[in-house]
Amino acid sequence: MTDTTLTLTLDTGNNSGGDVVIKLRPDLAPGHVARITELAKDGFYDGVVFHRVINGFMAQGGDPTGTGGGGSDKPDIKAEFNAEPHVRGVCSMARTSAPNSANSQFFICLDDARFLDNQYTVWGVVESGMDVVDALPKGEPPRNPGKIVKATVG
Repeated sequence: MTDTTLTLTLDTGNNSGGDVVIKLRPDLAPGHVARITELAKDGFYDGVVFHRVINGFMAQGGDPTGTGGGGSDKPDIKAEFNAEPHVRGVCSMARTSAPNSANSQFFICLDDARFLDNQYTVWGVVESGMDVVDALPKGEPPRNPGKIVKATVG
């Protein structure tokens, strides 16, 4: 099996941005990787904002409404919690308090967040472009949120 990547082309505002390349980890979370891949190929993430970006913690996106309360029209995914630690650059699935409620929202750890370990499904890790993630406007929600211009799987 070849390593598959998800490339997020981000607009961080003020005519800046760039590509974030994420190594997908189907060995850790095959169902979550399949969902992310499917949504990216369908163009679901194109134009979606990062609605929650907390300095020193994480950047969350994947909600087409931009509010943090939405998701795709696909059914929620069964949790695939794994032992992979939530450290800087790790990509994990957002969910409600219900363990099997992940759908389309995800977050990228800006710093170590080990208190999330074994409670959220890690599905990837940033290989390049963390500087672009770091440049996302901060806030809950940010006044002028950064967004995913295009998500591609390769």
